[in-house]
Amino acid sequence: MYLDHWQLASHPFESIVDRSGFYPCELHEGALLKLRYGAEHQRGAVLLAGPGGSGKTTLVHLLREELAERFTPFVHVVFPQMSSRDLLVYLAEALGAPPADPPRHTIEESVRRIQFMLEHNAELDRHAVVAVDEAHLLEDCGALEPLRLLLNFEAAGRPSLTLLLVGETSLVSAVGRLPSLEERIGVKTLLRAFSTDETAAYVRHRLRAAGATSDIFTSDAIAALHDLSRGLPRQINRLADLALLVGYADRLSEITARQVEAVSEELVAVAAA
Repeated sequence: MYLDHWQLASHPFESIVDRSGFYPCELHEGALLKLRYGAEHQRGAVLLAGPGGSGKTTLVHLLREELAERFTPFVHVVFPQMSSRDLLVYLAEALGAPPADPPRHTIEESVRRIQFMLEHNAELDRHAVVAVDEAHLLEDCGALEPLRLLLNFEAAGRPSLTLLLVGETSLVSAVGRLPSLEERIGVKTLLRAFSTDETAAYVRHRLRAAGATSDIFTSDAIAALHDLSRGLPRQINRLADLALLVGYADRLSEITARQVEAVSEELVAVAAA
């Protein structure tokens, strides 16, 4: 709606981006490098943790794009609050295992199907990756241990899959309470919120990637974005996108702190209603 007004080729603050829109700060580039290392060196388990909205899911999408073709199938579990039985059934299906034989959907049957698929995968010189979003919820579901047991499947002495656990910072403590899983974590990486300078650079980068020829957001608007979002990319995206919409509606030539604060206040009011 506002693209022509701001002379943009695309929406700059979409939550999921491709490589061109990815802000290559040291923090996120380093995290992506560690995730690639874990998968490409066939580590059994990799942990990515950080506060909600810090960019974890974006990194998972970029990892999937950047891994070579042999790292397949790549399964991304986005709703992990299932029983152990249901989660194993889901993974067997997502990994492409053959249809189940009676009795169907037992834990034993699902494990056999997963094992068959992983062995077939290894014969084709492929390596599976299973990324579990919101993995901090797995402890309450009792599903961490069954996932850990999948790491016992090996090919040529190495794990047949890489399990990527992605969640909020409480995930670190949850894994720590399961030593048998903790010792299988080959790579750990933690995200944090952006600093003020990183927020400014992030906004500029996203605008440029969308075709902007000017900064659009004033320095005080950037400061307001950082303070109100607490430096979390998801919140920055939400506030900045709505501020651009308000600026378009008011026919403004730039976004100031006033528009950012007004958008934030409206969101708070709606949430409280």
